[in-house]
Amino acid sequence: MTTQVKTLFNPQNRIRETGVDRAFNVANYSILAIFLVVILYPLIYVVSASFSDGAAVIAGKVVLWPVDFSLVAYEKIFRYERIWIGYGNSLFYAVVGTVVNLTMTLIAAYPLSRRDLWGKNVILSLFIFTMFFSGGLIPTYLLVKDLGLRNTRWALIIPQALSVWNLLISITFFRTSIPHELLEASQLDGCSDFQYFLRVLLPLSTPLIAVLALFYAIGHWNQFFAALLYLTNKDLFPLQIILRDILISSQVDMNMMEDLQSMAAREAMRELLKYALIVVASVPVLMIYPFVQKYFVKGIMLGAVKG
Repeated sequence: MTTQVKTLFNPQNRIRETGVDRAFNVANYSILAIFLVVILYPLIYVVSASFSDGAAVIAGKVVLWPVDFSLVAYEKIFRYERIWIGYGNSLFYAVVGTVVNLTMTLIAAYPLSRRDLWGKNVILSLFIFTMFFSGGLIPTYLLVKDLGLRNTRWALIIPQALSVWNLLISITFFRTSIPHELLEASQLDGCSDFQYFLRVLLPLSTPLIAVLALFYAIGHWNQFFAALLYLTNKDLFPLQIILRDILISSQVDMNMMEDLQSMAAREAMRELLKYALIVVASVPVLMIYPFVQKYFVKGIMLGAVKG
């Protein structure tokens, strides 16, 4: 047995790469390296620019590393009251919205994944119909307005309470990854459908829940169009609206500039605040991602059908 193992792992017995294989590997790694640089460099530039002097950013001196290291932009951002209001609102929308999304998705996916649900194909067809046809922007706005949701926090949560695509992924996961025998065994033990859903199905669906939670949370954190459409009260604006005002409209409160007139030009400070605010807005997502990264490999196959 020992001789067979040594023979198996003998370097001379390994498959040798041909010239075509080596050329393919070199080309493959080169292309991946180019993609890595293309994706990574803008992120590095944004971080470096946020820690640089505003005049250096305007002059184009920032290439890779910070120039004239400065924390002025971050000091002004964290002293700016609207930033904290937007941060709090975005956290509310992300947390509460994700909880609502997960609840609606899971409680809709479970019965539709059951074999004994009468008319499930018709119900599922109605869900899928909404993926291709919708009422349109104006009817949706009028509906939200008539329901009294306009200028409320729920205007950014209720209309987006369920994603049909995520619903289909959840149904497929329940059908292919959770053995039907578990339901039969639970029923024999006197377990109700509600108890089976809470005590058996959900604990076994951790990868699904983690991936869906991340997708929903990122969607709520980055949304700004719905806020532009339904909100006029600045106290309800999410952080992305403030970021949009600075990035697109170049609207910076003059209270942030009063003690900086002698230090930098107005345009230089605007550019500096843009990059600093991008970093601040991205930190929560970057903090969450490592905790759910291990589920991403499983999450890629959530919608696949087992053979």
